[in-house]
Amino acid sequence: MDGGLDFNDEAVLVKALTAREPAALAFLIDTYHSSLVRLADQYVPSRSIAEEVVQDTWLAVIEGIDRFEQRATVKTWLYRILLNIARSRGTKERRSIPFALNPSLEPEPAVDPHRFRRYSRRGRGQWKQPPQPWGDPEEHTLATEAHAVIRQAVAELPPDQREVVTMRDVLGWTAAETCNALSITDTNQRVLLHRARAKLRTALEQHYRQGRPS
Repeated sequence: MDGGLDFNDEAVLVKALTAREPAALAFLIDTYHSSLVRLADQYVPSRSIAEEVVQDTWLAVIEGIDRFEQRATVKTWLYRILLNIARSRGTKERRSIPFALNPSLEPEPAVDPHRFRRYSRRGRGQWKQPPQPWGDPEEHTLATEAHAVIRQAVAELPPDQREVVTMRDVLGWTAAETCNALSITDTNQRVLLHRARAKLRTALEQHYRQGRPS
C-alpha cells in the first residue's frame, strides 16, 4: 500500500508496476516470494538455487511488465514466468552434476557389510548386527516422517503431476488458478491431481507398512 493505493486492485497494481513504483514490487514480493521459492524448490537441487530462480523471476517481472497484456492475472503471469525459469534452470542443473558427484548414481551396498559375519559354519552372510524392529509408527514423530516421505514422493512424480499437486495441495491454489497458470484444461488438471495424490498416498502406505513389526 503506498499513498492510499490499493494494490489488491489488479488495475492499480499493473499501473503501478508499469510506472516502476517500488511499493508495487514490494507488495508482490511480500505476497508471493515464499510460495515462489516453494514452487521453484520442486525443480532445482537446493534451496539456494530456488532463491536464485525467484530473484531471476523478479528481474523478469520488472523487465517484462510493459509487455503484460492482462489476459491473465498478475499472479498467474508471475507464476508462469517462475515456471519457465525454474524448468530451464532445473534442466541445466541436472546436466551440470558430474556423475561421480551424484550420490544417487554411486554404487553402494543396501546394508553396511560390517553388519554381516564374513565366515561362519553356515557360510558367509550371517548377521552380526541383525536389523531391529521399527516399532509402531505412532511411537515415531509421524508428522516429520510423513513430511519427508511426501517431499521425496513429490520429487519423484512426473513433472506435470508434480506441478499440479504442488499448486493445489502445497500452495493452496484453486483448480481454475492452476489451469490458468499451466495452460491446461480442468479435466486434465483433475486427472493429474488424482494420479499425483494416489502416488503420494501409496508412498505413505508403503512407508508405514515397512515400519510395522512382522
